[in-house]
This record gives sequence, C-alpha cells and structure tokens, in this order.
Amino acid sequence: MEISKTSRLSLVEQVVAQMEALIESGTWPIGYRIPPELELMGQFDVSRNTLREAIRALVHAGLLQTKQGSGTYVLTSSVLGAALEKRIQKASLLETLEVRQALEREAAHLASIRRNNEDIEQLRILLKKCQTAAKQKDRKEYVLSDMLLHKAIVDATHNSILIDLYDHMTTSIQASIENLAEMTNDVDFHIDPHKRLVHAIIDQNTDQAMAAVNEYIAQFKETLT
Repeated sequence: MEISKTSRLSLVEQVVAQMEALIESGTWPIGYRIPPELELMGQFDVSRNTLREAIRALVHAGLLQTKQGSGTYVLTSSVLGAALEKRIQKASLLETLEVRQALEREAAHLASIRRNNEDIEQLRILLKKCQTAAKQKDRKEYVLSDMLLHKAIVDATHNSILIDLYDHMTTSIQASIENLAEMTNDVDFHIDPHKRLVHAIIDQNTDQAMAAVNEYIAQFKETLT
C-alpha cells in the first residue's frame, strides 16, 4: 500500500495555525482586538497579502470578525465554537431547549456520581446567588447566576469533552434563558427544581438529579406554548 507524502503547510496556513493557537490559549481572548497589520506582519514575518489572506480565512471560519473602521476582533475561542454558534443561530428556541435537556441531563447524571467537595461548595454558593437574585426580582443577576450554576454542574462531571461542548454553547444557552425570563415575567419560576437538582447531585441521587432537569426544561417548554 502506497502512502502519499504529506504536503507542507503553506505560509498562509502556518499563520492561520499560529493565530488559532493564540486564540485557543486565551492569549487573544474573546472580544480582543487583534494587533494592527504592521505589528502582525513583523510578528509572523510575512507580507501584508499573506497576513490578510490568513485573517480572511479566520473570519470565514467564524473565529474573527472585522468591523469597518474599528479593527478585527476575536469572536469565539475555537473552530468548534464558531461552527456550533453558526448552527445554533439557525435553530429554533425549542430545538435549543431540547439540546440543553440532553446535555444538562447527562451532566446531572455524571455530576451526581463524580462531584467532589470543591464542586459541592461551588454549587451551594451559586444556588444561593440564584435564590437571592430571584427573591430580589433581579432578572439580570439571576440569569448570570443561573448560567454559572449550570456551568458548575457541567464542570462537576469532570468530562473534558462535555465541558468544552457546553462552554461553546454558552452564548446561545444564555440567550435562551434570557428569552424565557422575558416571556415569563416571573424570574424565580424554576428555582424549586434547581434546588432539587443541586441537592440531588450533592446526595448522589442520579435519578432525582435527571428528573429535576426534565422538570425545569418541561416548564420552559410550557412557556413556549
């Protein structure tokens, strides 16, 4: 069996790879305006045309966004994140909720098995923040605390792929939470199932944890009808 020789990366591909590394490592964080052309040309030791072609490739991939008269900014932290964001933007709110249910139910199951003392402390802190925000009817603070609580549950799975996948969907998931909060006019309408979810994870009761996820997602779906 003949094996074809691998082709060397072109200069443009090399610059793209280096820029992706800067983005994925957080050296260029989301929202960061990348350095001007002359600085990057010197940094990568390439011509203006090569640099511009590399930037165009990353804009097309969804990692960068060029704003006329302002500069070029980091839009997301990876190609996977960009691809997911593009796809989720085309999805309905119901479809997003169904994906949330699948991810968060499995996260609840794994977190119930794998959570450690540090995870438990973080879950209690964030649940308390959700409860305080709900009591004060502070919708903005509630949405933020709620999102952080879900992320903490996913982190408690200690599954790196699930954590990365959920992180890349965070923007769209947060948008779905905000949209539903606007539609309900009652910011604490799903505090109780969240309390049951956190307590079930702490008690390592996988069935109750998954049931709690099903409960608040069902409440969300009822809001859409």
